[in-house]
Amino acid sequence: MKKTTFFEIHKQYNAKMVEFAGYLMPIQYNSITAEHKAVRESIGVFDVSHMGEVFITGEKATDFVQNLTVNDVTKLYPGRVQYSAMLYPDGGIVDDLLVYKFTDTKYMLVINASNIEKDVAWMHENNKFNVKIDNQSDEYSLLAVQGPNSKKAVSKIVDKEIDMEYYHFVEAKVCGIDAIVSRTGYTGELGFEIYFKGDEAAAKLIWDNLFEAGKEFNIQPVGLGARDSLRLEMGFCLYGNDIDQTTNPLEAGLSWITKINKGEFNGKDSLLKVKADGLKKKLVALVSDEKAFPRHGYDVSVDGKVVGKITSGTFSPMLEKAIALAYVDMPYAKECNVINFLIRGKEVPAKVSSLPFIKNNAM
Repeated sequence: MKKTTFFEIHKQYNAKMVEFAGYLMPIQYNSITAEHKAVRESIGVFDVSHMGEVFITGEKATDFVQNLTVNDVTKLYPGRVQYSAMLYPDGGIVDDLLVYKFTDTKYMLVINASNIEKDVAWMHENNKFNVKIDNQSDEYSLLAVQGPNSKKAVSKIVDKEIDMEYYHFVEAKVCGIDAIVSRTGYTGELGFEIYFKGDEAAAKLIWDNLFEAGKEFNIQPVGLGARDSLRLEMGFCLYGNDIDQTTNPLEAGLSWITKINKGEFNGKDSLLKVKADGLKKKLVALVSDEKAFPRHGYDVSVDGKVVGKITSGTFSPMLEKAIALAYVDMPYAKECNVINFLIRGKEVPAKVSSLPFIKNNAM
């Protein structure tokens, strides 16, 4: 079982630790609801060092990433980040990821922790451009600092201006340590992510200084439990729940990152066929006023007929309503349609809603 450089800090906070993607990670420190609200209302800090960082370098690095991913990499410039996905030839999703552009010959791909080995193998399998694929996942630590007051705290420990637009980054020093600081996150709030190399001492230095900088804002450590409820309120997909190799980006609501007309890329032909044939199912947002707890794997129904399955669900701490993402048969996917959660044999009424569940202006 791997441990991040922040492991001893988590122990000092008496965090509840769980196995996740081969790491011992904090699921919560206090209550998930309290940590969730800390991020929405002020500032919270996540250890997400289990995420993968793979550097792509070489003369044809742009061509490689363009062929590997569904979004249009040619729209990037140095200092820009892009949300994207990698596909199998049949259109199934290998992983969703972030693409960081440093130069035309250098990119960083940030991939999901549970997929690192599979993703890197897929990159090598598709390396017809003779690029260097350097998996540095074990060398990097990563903190996500999220919430309305995140900029005020982070700016105190970074040696450069971080007045960035969403999905941009700078290379800077954080507490004297070389780092990549990006205006990204998985919560829908104003937030920053800090990538750096170093041992436990470097991690402690950054953590201690960050928490001192955020003390006036009641900065809180936040675990993976609240990370999941926060991302679900925004309708962000989670690999392994909402998307996987059996789903394609068009039915998953990711057509906005899928640039079918950009040229050749993995899975393009299959997506063209899906588009021509029409979708059979679609990932939709469901909201219920009932005090219910929809969960991954529960069926959803209309007039007693099962029409789909929940991929992610929770009771929203901010809306105080039950929310879920579910794949449903296309005839039932229209907004405002009533679709029931099937919970222990009981139909709980819910409505198809627009995303995100929580509306804010942070992104």
